[in-house]
Amino acid sequence: MEKIFVINPGSTSTKLSLFDGEKCVMTTEVFHDSPVLVQFPTINDQLDFRMEVVRKFIEDNELDLSSLDAIVGRGGPCCSVESGTYIVDDKLIEDTRNAVGGLYHSSMLGVQMARELQKSYGGQIFMVDPTVVDEYWELARHSGLDGIYRKAICHALNLKAVARMHAEKLGRRYEDCNFIVCHIDGGISITAHVKGRMVDGNDAGGGQGPFTPTRMGSMAVPDIVEYLWDKTPQQMKNLTSVTGGLSSYFGTSDSDRIHEMIEQGNAKARRVWQTMIYQIAKYIGAMAAAMSGQVDGIVLTGGLLRFKEIEEEIRGYCGWIAPVSSYPGEFEQQAMALGALRVLRGQQSARRYTGVPVFTGFADED
Repeated sequence: MEKIFVINPGSTSTKLSLFDGEKCVMTTEVFHDSPVLVQFPTINDQLDFRMEVVRKFIEDNELDLSSLDAIVGRGGPCCSVESGTYIVDDKLIEDTRNAVGGLYHSSMLGVQMARELQKSYGGQIFMVDPTVVDEYWELARHSGLDGIYRKAICHALNLKAVARMHAEKLGRRYEDCNFIVCHIDGGISITAHVKGRMVDGNDAGGGQGPFTPTRMGSMAVPDIVEYLWDKTPQQMKNLTSVTGGLSSYFGTSDSDRIHEMIEQGNAKARRVWQTMIYQIAKYIGAMAAAMSGQVDGIVLTGGLLRFKEIEEEIRGYCGWIAPVSSYPGEFEQQAMALGALRVLRGQQSARRYTGVPVFTGFADED
């Protein structure tokens, strides 16, 4: 069977898995609190820190990776691409490291970590459905400022994997369904899927949409200018990916600690937590409007769904739109492994990264 190692750096964790074919034989997730990560000047500076997590996992479990067939690193902010499995080359790593796709997020470490591991163990390296998969339709492009276009940045890997899973559960093809799919964890993505294409959503990597455990969320421009006026560019970036949201309110992005505060009767913690859920529901409503109300289902996924009230409250807010279904956790590890496996088995061809964005503007605006 094919041996595949999967590396998934998230905003608050590093998740590692070893697959033997379709079977996950070992996995771990190491949490990183935002006060620890913010000590690094940039996300790229976390590379050695995150690689120590990988090496410790391999050493502690006495893994023999000498015969690896593939390493899959979570895709990050390269140029926007179509959905698929991509061969990781120098250009892809360079563009991801330089965040040419406009996202400042820990996913930029995924292909870099895959390359570092390849130096020790060999194997092909791939990325699957990175955070910059762009399938937006025309009306989702304009921002409100001439020449500035909205970016398609979200948890594309998990969103598409869960959408296909839910369609299969319904006995239907993903390409025949209309879903609102939400990834709810350290970052939150709320996306409209119409007949197999992710046609709209919030710029999750840029902190747009509801605030999250680590991201500030959408705010009025005058408020942003006033608050950020004396901040450095790095501090501004951190608020969109590390120190905003719950971390701003409580000095930690650890949702378990914050939820414990709620259980102990902390009124502020309860109010802020419920506000986050309220904002998620509002963005689900926005996606329903973008789809003209033609919604077959609202599909929830992500680590925060371990807290049952999130699903229950979203169902209370949005159940009138369409049935609400929940897939707690995330399925990114499996989706990355299966993407590599399809290529290794010749079931699909690996794509080549071109370095040219999917969308560069409208022809009539040249």
